[in-house]
Amino acid sequence: MNKTILNYWIDVGLAISFFICFITGLIKWPGLIRLIGVSAYRTLSFDNISMLHDLSGLVMGLLVIIHLVLHWSWIVSITKSIFWKK
Repeated sequence: MNKTILNYWIDVGLAISFFICFITGLIKWPGLIRLIGVSAYRTLSFDNISMLHDLSGLVMGLLVIIHLVLHWSWIVSITKSIFWKK
């Protein structure tokens, strides 16, 4: 697979998992749902929202690790150029 295409799909997966984790985290935030007057628990139970939050966080973490592995040589190169300038 082309590295550019692979990076694209990893970034898409990161974006999707981030937004799911972020939105479910806001929903789970104590008092926020009451404050804005919305009941998200009519559609999904708290357990389902928590499961979505946890799974999306795990997916995001795995994709970040893959992203770092794929870009490791670039990270090392840039770090050396920043900290070991002559």
